[in-house]
Parts: sequence; C-alpha cells; structure tokens
Amino acid sequence: MKVKIDEEQCTGCGICSDTCPEIFELGDDDLAHVKNPNPTDMNCAKEAAESCPTEAIIIEE
Repeated sequence: MKVKIDEEQCTGCGICSDTCPEIFELGDDDLAHVKNPNPTDMNCAKEAAESCPTEAIIIEE
C-alpha cells in the first residue's frame, strides 16, 4: 500500500499531520506532504484519510 496527497485538493488544515506525524507533515507551502509513503501502520493512514475534510489523502492498494 502507498499513501499520496492530492495537492490540488489539500487545504493545509493539518489534521493528517496531527493524526499521523510519522507519515504526514505540513510543508513550507502550507500544504500536507507525505514523508513516509509506505508506512507500516496503515490504520493510522486510513484514519487520517477518513478525517481529511477535502478527501485529499489517497491510499493505493
């Protein structure tokens, strides 16, 4: 599984980086970025995806 961010959808709210700081971070551009695209804890990534208000988190299986 792989985690991605649709940067066109991202508003930089920070929910993903608050939920899973080991996977996501907010960049200097105030958008979320994936720092670990292949995490061992996919449950955390799924929780962040479900919490994202703009559905910008993509989990590829």
